[in-house]
Amino acid sequence: MSLLSEKAFGAVVGHATHPPSPSSALAPRPPQFKARAQSVVFLYMDGGPSQVDTFDPKPRLQKESGQPFKMKMEPTQFNDNGLTLGCPWEFGNYGQSGLPISDLFPYVGQCADDLCIIRSMTSKFSEHTNANYFLHTGLGLSGRPSMGAWLGYGLGNANQNLPGFVVLNGGLVPPGGLENFGSGFLPAAFQGSIFKPATQPVANIQPNEARPELQVNKLDLIRRLDAGVLERVGHANQVEAAIANYELAFRMQSAVPELMNITGESALTQRLYGLNSDFAPTRTFGLECLVARRLVERGVRFVELTCPSVGADRWDQHGNLRDGHTNNARAVDQPIAALLKDLRARGLLDSTLVVWAGEFGRTPFAQGNNGRDHNPFGFTVWLAGGGVKGGMTYGATDEYGYKAVENKVEIHDLHATMLHLLGLDHTQLTVRFSGRDMRLTDVFGEVIHDVIG
Repeated sequence: MSLLSEKAFGAVVGHATHPPSPSSALAPRPPQFKARAQSVVFLYMDGGPSQVDTFDPKPRLQKESGQPFKMKMEPTQFNDNGLTLGCPWEFGNYGQSGLPISDLFPYVGQCADDLCIIRSMTSKFSEHTNANYFLHTGLGLSGRPSMGAWLGYGLGNANQNLPGFVVLNGGLVPPGGLENFGSGFLPAAFQGSIFKPATQPVANIQPNEARPELQVNKLDLIRRLDAGVLERVGHANQVEAAIANYELAFRMQSAVPELMNITGESALTQRLYGLNSDFAPTRTFGLECLVARRLVERGVRFVELTCPSVGADRWDQHGNLRDGHTNNARAVDQPIAALLKDLRARGLLDSTLVVWAGEFGRTPFAQGNNGRDHNPFGFTVWLAGGGVKGGMTYGATDEYGYKAVENKVEIHDLHATMLHLLGLDHTQLTVRFSGRDMRLTDVFGEVIHDVIG
């Protein structure tokens, strides 16, 4: 009965098709229209990679490096603004499409013809915590459901032995904490489950009892007690969610160890992902990417990967840009390329939407002498697979890479496009909460049809 006094995680639930009950929350549900993708892998680049150092080359920036910046500077996070700062890396043209990609990403460059690079992304926030909430939930404050939770709410999960929303934590929990992966006012069954890419990915996943039948008997007793509560009080979301969670946890005791056991993966595959790298962060992120592929194979709907620690700050280089971005790129470049190649080789890329994004970009002028401050006015994300056109760029920033000037894209547009590719109308995927129909895109968002193949 104590569950009935706990905080309610859901309200009156409903969307255009049919509301899931907690006991069937993860049951697969049909999309609202024909889907191009079945799953999402979200490669979250915590801290904000610099667009002008990765996927958005700017010749004028290079020409005027070291000179006073010739555009009006907007207020920055730390206001230690310096001179125009050119990119320390060269750009090369990759693939048949000839996409320009920085030397930071030679492996990802090999997959250029799969990439749809959006160069005109914008955010409403220049501080990490608010920008992270905005990227993940569509609102710059805590408490809203994460995009992974919305996707599970709309489509359920194809695998009843694993959560529908899995976060592979490489070691860095982003500013804003676990609420970036929360379910908000959706039922708790839709929140992200945190896995570590290690031998013990989920705490307490191993049974305590020496004899399996003892655990089965305990679960049967809990189920009967909870069923008795439901008979007396009627529908109670918390109780039903608890029953579903107990049952899922029991099934995960066999599913998770099997998922994480990569001994069946070939030596070639393990080398492809960088699991033999002499750089430990590459091995960590490589294992995340390999497990992400295995989760997608098993029908998990939304997989998010967080960055490993490289011994310095995440992609948040307010100083020492060269070393910081070099090490962060070294950690993720080979594994990301391996993921794209492996998904394609297994026939999964067409049904898997891969999204690479940070919460904002960085300034084209220096912070101090050798760093870049936060820049929400124009930055780069890219998409691959899942019905997206490859080998193309969309939108543009100005000659310095500072502000979006062509085909400006907002976070709500990105969310609307992701849902559309998965067969969901973002305006119809709603929950009645606090007297209004709530959705991931609030009252905003337009599908970016030009990037869809």
